[in-house]
Amino acid sequence: MAEETTKLGEFGFAGDDKVVPFQVEGLDVRGRAVQLGPMLDAILGRHDYPVPVARLLAEVITLTVLIGTSLKFEGKFTVQTKSDGPVDLLVADFSTPDSMRAYARFDEEALELAISEGMAEPEQLLGTGVLAFTIDQGRFSQPYQGIVALDGASLEEIAGTYFRQSEQIPTHMRLAAAELYDRDEDGKARHTWRAGGVIVQFLPEAPERMRQPDLPGGDGDDNALPMFEDDAWMEARTLAETIDADELTDPQVGAERLLFRLFHERGVRVFDPQPVYDRCSCSREKIGGVLKGFSAEEIMASEEDGKIAVTCEFCSTTYVFDANEVIE
Repeated sequence: MAEETTKLGEFGFAGDDKVVPFQVEGLDVRGRAVQLGPMLDAILGRHDYPVPVARLLAEVITLTVLIGTSLKFEGKFTVQTKSDGPVDLLVADFSTPDSMRAYARFDEEALELAISEGMAEPEQLLGTGVLAFTIDQGRFSQPYQGIVALDGASLEEIAGTYFRQSEQIPTHMRLAAAELYDRDEDGKARHTWRAGGVIVQFLPEAPERMRQPDLPGGDGDDNALPMFEDDAWMEARTLAETIDADELTDPQVGAERLLFRLFHERGVRVFDPQPVYDRCSCSREKIGGVLKGFSAEEIMASEEDGKIAVTCEFCSTTYVFDANEVIE
C-alpha cells in the first residue's frame, strides 16, 4: 500500500507518537504538543502494570518526550522519581533523537493497601522524595542533574518548578493519560493506553520580561514592590490551563487541532513533527560488558546450570550467557 502524502494546499496531521513543535508569536511563547499511542501502549503492555502505576508512568513518559525532543545534541535525557510511596521508582529514558524506554518499580502489597484505603492519587502513590532530570551528553562531558522535591504537587506543577528554578524560563505544562476501549479490525474488544501533553514556555526577546515572583522561601527582598507577570505570559498560561485531560488523549482531536483551539485568535504556527519510538538501548554486548565487571565469585554465584540470565528492566529482553563467556 502506497504511503499517503500531503498534497499542495492540504494540511497533514502528525498523529500519534509525533511531537509537534509550535510557536505563538503574538504571545512570545513556544512549545511542543504530543499524543502518544502505540509507542506508549507497547512500553506499558510488556510489563502489565496495575492501572494506577501505568497511569503514573505514562505521565512521566509524556513529560520526558516533551523535554527530550527539544535537545539539540546527541545524548540522553532521563526523568526519574525516587520516593517512599508504594510506587517508589519511575524511570523514563530518552535517547536523542527519537528513542524512548521506561519502567516502574512498586511494592505490590503497599499499592493494594493504598488503593483499598482510597489513597491512590498520583501524589499519594509517590509519597515523599525527589524528581530528577538528568542530561548526559556522553563520555566526554559531565552529566547535568536538576532535582526538585516531590511535595504532594502534580507532575505538571513539579516540572514547572524545575524550569523556574533551574532554567529560569516561565513554563506551563499539561499532562494526561487514559485507557482506551475499542474494537480491533476483527471486532474483538481491545484495551490500549494513550497519553498527551503540552508544554508552553515564555521566551520573549527582552529577558527582563521573563521575571517572575520568588518561589516560597526565595531570597527576594520582602520590602520590594509587587512584581507583576507579563500580560502575554498570563494570557498564554490561562489558555493552557483550559486544556481538558480528555482533549489531550482523544485521538479525534490531535495535537494540531488542540493548538488551534487554544491559540487561533493569536495565530499559532506548527513545525514539522518529530517521531518518537519504543526503542531500548540495551544489547547483548552491553550486558556482557557489565557482567565482565563482576568478580568470578559473583558470576559463579549467579549461574544456574552453567548459564547466567539477565533481563533488561526496561524492555524485558532476556540475555543468556555461558559463565565462561563473562569470566575474565
